Amino acid sequence: MSNTSTDFIEFGVPGDKILVPRIGLGTMNLSGSYGSVNEEESLAVLNHAIKKGCVFWDSADVYSLGQNETLVGKALKDNRDKVILCTKFGHEFMVPEIATSDHHKGIVGINGKPEYVARAAEASLKGLGVDRIDVYYQHRVDPNVPIEETVAAMAELVKQGKVRYLGLSECSAETLRRAYKVHPIAAVEYEYNLWSLDPETNGILEACRELGVTLVAYSPLGRGFLTGQIRSFDDLEETDIRRRHPRFQPGNFEKNLELVLFIEELAARKGCTASQIALAWVLAQEKNLIVIPGTRRIKYLDQNISTNTIRLSEDELKEIRNAIAQVEIVGTRYPKAMMEKLNL
Repeated sequence: MSNTSTDFIEFGVPGDKILVPRIGLGTMNLSGSYGSVNEEESLAVLNHAIKKGCVFWDSADVYSLGQNETLVGKALKDNRDKVILCTKFGHEFMVPEIATSDHHKGIVGINGKPEYVARAAEASLKGLGVDRIDVYYQHRVDPNVPIEETVAAMAELVKQGKVRYLGLSECSAETLRRAYKVHPIAAVEYEYNLWSLDPETNGILEACRELGVTLVAYSPLGRGFLTGQIRSFDDLEETDIRRRHPRFQPGNFEKNLELVLFIEELAARKGCTASQIALAWVLAQEKNLIVIPGTRRIKYLDQNISTNTIRLSEDELKEIRNAIAQVEIVGTRYPKAMMEKLNL
């Protein structure tokens, strides 16, 4: 374990490395997945992120069924060279005539076929309004298509200059190793936070270290739960996708708050926010790691970025580990059907 929150890390593949800020931005919730949004406010967050140097951005074609990439594209129009642009494919979906805030409605299934890889990339390039994606991830592994075939198709995009780096998301350690033999993988996205320690137990963190792959920790704030800003299930809007997540369900929610109360108590002692404790903890677990918290507010974006100034002592790290071990988290991190698509 490395107790560090150094601002930048070297990111990329052998022979092609760039410096990347360790605190990036997840953009999913800027398009309505976590409730109502205002496009003007969302664009203000993106533009502020650029000014603050928070320029490792993560999107996906399926977020709000293409709307998120379109939104990100608007912010990139005059700023393309300032942002490290990441997006994902893999969830084949149909866009309804009337756009919906529910980014799961319209999903057909997981598709890793080579012809779909090419088609999805073209659609993302068009939606984002760019001619190259910096990091292109397979969002979920297709169990019916050998990973070698999917990654070979992704590698073609690199040869064509449409993609710079390749990534995988929520894959197994074995899949990562097989994929890397076809083409170097720059990053693996995985949920990693105080109540989701899967990368530590399923071998993916070990495989990333072995191969020199950056772990990109998404939902480092537990989809907002670990911030302490949500105090009950009723705080979630009717259109908020978290209403379907087991850990947010009434009964489970109240039990899981025990971890939040501990974080808040430690934050009060340290003179920072619960969010900053949660982010600083993830950053301290691994040197070659990036966090991509999402937010719809400039205030919270600034808080997240300033986590770089927070240092957790060895005693504090042990205290947090002990708390994690003692608190029983109730509920899986996704609904059952989505859990079945992980670690393949």
